[in-house]
Amino acid sequence: MTVQPQDSILIVDFGSQVTQLIARRVREAGVYSEIAPFNAAAEAFERMKPAGIILSGGPASVTDIESPRAPQHFFEAGVPILGICYGQQTMMEQLGGKVEAHDHAEFGRAFIDIADRSSIFDGLWAEGETHQVWMSHGDRVTQPAPGFRTIAQSDGAPFAATADEARRFYGVQFHPEVVHTPDGARLIANFARHVCGLKGDWTMAEFRATKIAEIRAQVGKGKVICGLSGGVDSAVAAVLIHEAIGDQLTCVFVDHGLMRSGEADQVVSLFRGHYNIPLVHVNAETLFLSGLKGETDPEKKRKFIGKTFIDVFEEEARKIGGAEFLAQGTLYPDVIESVSFTGGPSVTIKSHHNVGGLPERMNMKLVEPLRELFKDEVRALGRELGLPEVFVGRHPFPGPGLAIRIPGEVSKDKCDILRKADAIYLEEIRNAGLYDATWQAFAVLLPVKTVGVMGDGRTYDSVCALRAVTSTDGMTADVYPFDASFLTRVATRIVNEVKGINRVVYDYTSKPPGTIEWE
Repeated sequence: MTVQPQDSILIVDFGSQVTQLIARRVREAGVYSEIAPFNAAAEAFERMKPAGIILSGGPASVTDIESPRAPQHFFEAGVPILGICYGQQTMMEQLGGKVEAHDHAEFGRAFIDIADRSSIFDGLWAEGETHQVWMSHGDRVTQPAPGFRTIAQSDGAPFAATADEARRFYGVQFHPEVVHTPDGARLIANFARHVCGLKGDWTMAEFRATKIAEIRAQVGKGKVICGLSGGVDSAVAAVLIHEAIGDQLTCVFVDHGLMRSGEADQVVSLFRGHYNIPLVHVNAETLFLSGLKGETDPEKKRKFIGKTFIDVFEEEARKIGGAEFLAQGTLYPDVIESVSFTGGPSVTIKSHHNVGGLPERMNMKLVEPLRELFKDEVRALGRELGLPEVFVGRHPFPGPGLAIRIPGEVSKDKCDILRKADAIYLEEIRNAGLYDATWQAFAVLLPVKTVGVMGDGRTYDSVCALRAVTSTDGMTADVYPFDASFLTRVATRIVNEVKGINRVVYDYTSKPPGTIEWE
């Protein structure tokens, strides 16, 4: 995206698992932000010319001589800086303060006492008040750098927040980006808008207009092909690109037979009927299911699906001919992952699990109009583009589809059974008005059979597990607390209406950061 100088915030990533949340909070304040790993931050600073810098948390210890540091010239650039957790510690150490390991570590909910007024607290916290925050640290600042004063403290962090108002440098030991710090989003907005002086007028309408111009400039009169997965990301990318270049775009929908009930028809109807976008629909169910026959290893199933998707897509691209550009629904979390501490940009066909690389022999240039956006922002752009809410608001569904909702061997019979159970579950969730209250809900066909009695006969059929979670970003998730009457109603319908299932269970586990579900 083309952002005018001084209109953005640069976030320096030191490896925290919640760094993405900092960018989300900044954007929620109406300010554009980008994340750069610490070892590429200097280059990003020169390109962006940001109005402010945020230093993220991270797993390293400042006391280790080889731990990462912020580029030293950032502290001489004349722009405001906010250091969070490790970011505060490295700022203190780099500017002449002291950080030490300590026995009194703080992990989880904590309370800070506001010790003094500060610009970053204006309109938020006042001297003498106590507020809840979220801590996650072992080391702590034991001596602030020259020019800093203490503005908040906790039992385990005597310098829980520090400020150098003259240079507009601020450090907090807690994590304002997580929801467990109730006023944290407002604190980050305060930094971006009040301290850095930004207007907070970054909108999806602006993004849409800018991206359309960029796509036209990049593609010219060239042809573009886009691989549709059936998900929101690739759909929004395709509609945006079509708005920019019209029939120069051709979409290829590889239908692998592993989608939820009715979704393949919905994709075809949306693109051919509603938008009149050139679409090649490839029914490859037999190819995918035959290749999955006998395979039980989840990683091998996923890799097979990714490779086969690319093979089919490549064949269709060859038939179309003449395309110079490949469009992908790559999102910002994918970009951040691919340019982390260990590597450079990846070139992968988007399948929500990035399970296959783009063959070099295709020799195509990438068009990735969503690469600066998070999932919720993609949904907002989809609404801006006029996509139907039933499509934009659809729960996320990983590219391998039902294959990862069927532990063990995958077959057409199992897919059909699971599709029916899943459709009943989602129908009841919608009927109860709870679809938008859940971030993701799905059924799983377990590789377990149980004996049951139905009517006058015994059955020996499969167990179906139901899962529903709430989340804002997919990084963590809490189980949705359905009441017993709802679960009883769903279980009764599934057992009565889906032949092959005689027992239903509900998964009550939460998802901590970094875990993979049902694989």
